[in-house]
Amino acid sequence: MFQKVKDFLKNKYFRFTFAAIIFILWVVWIGNYWLLLGLPIIFDFYITQKVNWTFWKKRGQKKTVLIEWVDAIIFAVVAATLIRMFFIEAYTIPTSSMEKSLLVGDYLFVSKVAYGPKLPNTPISFPFVHHTLPFTKYTKSFIEWPRWPYKRIAGFGQIKRNDVVVFNFPEGDTVCLQDQNSSYYTLARIYGRDYIRQNYDIIYRPVDKRENYIKRCVGIPGDTIQVIHGSLFVNGKEQAKIGKRQYNYQIRTNGSTINPIRFEEMGIARSDINYNAQESVYILPLTEEMLERFKTFSNITEITRNENTDSTVMWKLIFPHDPRYKWNEDNFGPLWIPKKGATVTLTTDNLPLYQRIIDVYENNDLRVENGTIYINGEPANSYTFKMDYYFMMGDNRHNSADSRFWGFVPEDHVVGKASFIWLSLDKDKRFPANIRFKRMFTTIK
Repeated sequence: MFQKVKDFLKNKYFRFTFAAIIFILWVVWIGNYWLLLGLPIIFDFYITQKVNWTFWKKRGQKKTVLIEWVDAIIFAVVAATLIRMFFIEAYTIPTSSMEKSLLVGDYLFVSKVAYGPKLPNTPISFPFVHHTLPFTKYTKSFIEWPRWPYKRIAGFGQIKRNDVVVFNFPEGDTVCLQDQNSSYYTLARIYGRDYIRQNYDIIYRPVDKRENYIKRCVGIPGDTIQVIHGSLFVNGKEQAKIGKRQYNYQIRTNGSTINPIRFEEMGIARSDINYNAQESVYILPLTEEMLERFKTFSNITEITRNENTDSTVMWKLIFPHDPRYKWNEDNFGPLWIPKKGATVTLTTDNLPLYQRIIDVYENNDLRVENGTIYINGEPANSYTFKMDYYFMMGDNRHNSADSRFWGFVPEDHVVGKASFIWLSLDKDKRFPANIRFKRMFTTIK
């Protein structure tokens, strides 16, 4: 009986039928029925065998160890590429912008099917790398042509408020190669475009090859968000307590220092501890739980949460980068988040809020002449949005480059939902003490 089952599974017609069904279901999911032209290839591979598709080995030749390795590597690369493209992708936390919900050294799996995987804009690229070839500084890992338009296929759901989302950096279309950690647009506002272009090599990156960021989605299309004294309000209501938000605090002591063991117990990284010995003041990022614990320390005399009250000079850093909007990271908005199909009245006063959407994300020719707004050469006093947009913020509210600094995240920049942590390593400790076992295989909230 077992031999009959084994022979049936090896039957070429069964193998062809099984492969064809999987392929057809994949084509239906993708929604590009031209791909059905690949069925004759599958038929020939399993049935007629007119073409040697495994060209690296001869038919009928006994497999050598080398050929077996080549077969295994090719299969692994193809399988892993498809899994990474359509289902799940590994991601690591490089910065503290999401602490303490996520920690530097957390290794995550990001679900592509949670919101539906998007097809790559640059389908021909080196496998398993993002935008730069391994062992090089600036060499692109992708070919500019062909370039596919944005298309997202069906997933399990939509982005919900407070989801932790991975997305392509919206301002990452233009990059200064010698300073890739900074936004080109921020550098240009501070130093001027002429200076930047004279002193840096400037390149352009398509959407899917821009840097990956991870933040919490605090505002979905149609929401109105506002930050008042550091507290976030969505549609007039304060954001629900979700995740582990932290703010920077000034902690004054009676002249004595705080035992370093206390910082380690609370998970405060050494790089986060700033101490002014002359004034006996610490500046620390704290969650609410940490704050309550510090209040019990007998040598602490005063605790004050930091707040930026400047309303004049932050416009070069804070969205929408216009001196008429006197916002900062602690006092921001109100700001309405654009929704697909919604129409907004345009004026020269509110144009800075939507200028990048109209001009860059939705690819229109936008200009202003003598107080009149022109879109694609026609005078315009309104605009209807073609995509949904989102507002992202880090849980580390005073140490996060997020939508408060560069604005909305378009739907075509969304990569996926951060699902669970599979490994976590503490950079301040040595192996094996650096493994945070309690965080491994935990879901992300």
